[in-house]
Amino acid sequence: MDALSEDLELLPETRRALRHRIAVAQSEGRAPSVVAAVVRGGEVVWEGSRTSVEGHGPDGNVQYRIGSITKTFTAVLVLRLRDEGLLGLSDPLEKHLPGTGVGEVTVAQLLSHAGGLAAETPGAWWERSPAALRPELADVLGDEPFKHSPGSRFHYSNPGYTLLGSLVEALRGKPWEDVLRAEVLEPLGLNRTSGRPQAPHAGGWAVHPWADVMMPEPVEDLGLMAAAGQLWSTTADLARFADFLLRGDERVLSAATVREMRTPVAPPEPGAADSGYGLGVQLATNGGRRLVGHGGSLPGFVAGLWLSEADDLAAVVLANCTSGLPPTAVAMDLLRIVADAEPRLPEPWRPSGEADRVPLELTGPWYWGTSPHVLRLRYDGSLELGPVGATGRTARFRAEPDGTWTGLTGYYAGETLRAVRRADGSVSHLDLASFVFTREPYDAQAPVPGGVDPQGWRGIG
Repeated sequence: MDALSEDLELLPETRRALRHRIAVAQSEGRAPSVVAAVVRGGEVVWEGSRTSVEGHGPDGNVQYRIGSITKTFTAVLVLRLRDEGLLGLSDPLEKHLPGTGVGEVTVAQLLSHAGGLAAETPGAWWERSPAALRPELADVLGDEPFKHSPGSRFHYSNPGYTLLGSLVEALRGKPWEDVLRAEVLEPLGLNRTSGRPQAPHAGGWAVHPWADVMMPEPVEDLGLMAAAGQLWSTTADLARFADFLLRGDERVLSAATVREMRTPVAPPEPGAADSGYGLGVQLATNGGRRLVGHGGSLPGFVAGLWLSEADDLAAVVLANCTSGLPPTAVAMDLLRIVADAEPRLPEPWRPSGEADRVPLELTGPWYWGTSPHVLRLRYDGSLELGPVGATGRTARFRAEPDGTWTGLTGYYAGETLRAVRRADGSVSHLDLASFVFTREPYDAQAPVPGGVDPQGWRGIG
């Protein structure tokens, strides 16, 4: 066994704790079956299941319906269109999909559930009724599609993702599922993810809330609503998809774009300060950890996929019950168990191979007013600027061909950092988004906004 495999392999005590957690979830949630997996470093390091039928425990190859995790797949397709230059996130829907009656909503607002559209379709409960009742987008949207002004707040909308699926079809000229298979499922090797169930698959069940009995749930094809919740998948496929959401894959989306997906766009709902939404993914804070993922449910099934970038961990939980077992809570617990018991080993320190591209004279202490900061050269050639001995606006910067740097993270994301030099070539100061960083606090030789008192520093007297 190589060193990498040893680092990924979980300890027996950790594996026992994971088995215990899903056993409790299946028992207390009264689920006919539950299957789960944990991913670390891009590898499945644990998988397990519990079932009410002895000897028939599901494995990572058994399909379950994943409900709204489908939305994350749809978001990937939309961002592919953006990266190809076929649309912009700020484009109004009307530019690419005219005639919907809600065309002022932007693509970004639809992706982040900030378009103000209704949560559900008018008429019968769409998850449990024939798609033939909603043959056109007008049937999905209804006569009063808006519940809020576009862009004013987060309001989860299933019809919004139906519009995104139709947008994909309009720009690709093919059915949503065909585009998904060709552009995402096949490149990532997700061969057990499909719009319709493929054996072996679990059956969906409704468990009586006050009696230990159950009945089968109907399986409806969602029609136009497919982009919001149609898919079936397995823990093995979703584990691979979770790793893609962490690292990207140039055949589908770059690492930069999946990072963009994980960035907060819509604010949380009132009273839910620990949550939010990016571009097709839910955001949450649990036990001090920033988590990204999505939950899903359709009659007979619940699902959860969550990941922690800081811990390089992901967890997937699938169950075949309409309610009772909370998949998101269980998945987050699986992440916590591994992260707490076996913290991620830090990456080995290594010297930079880019030192010749960054003048070392720029590194070291700088002052924003009287606040000390330090600028570091990282091994990958990026710069990191942050306060000394305090929390604050830490950010990384990418080198540009013209000698400036562009912010990648935090408050300064997208902002330009430049070194301003004197006539003799020496560095006067750093300029960042109108802020002047100097080598000494309020350096009188630098153009500090507002100027510096000519008497300089002095005591009281």
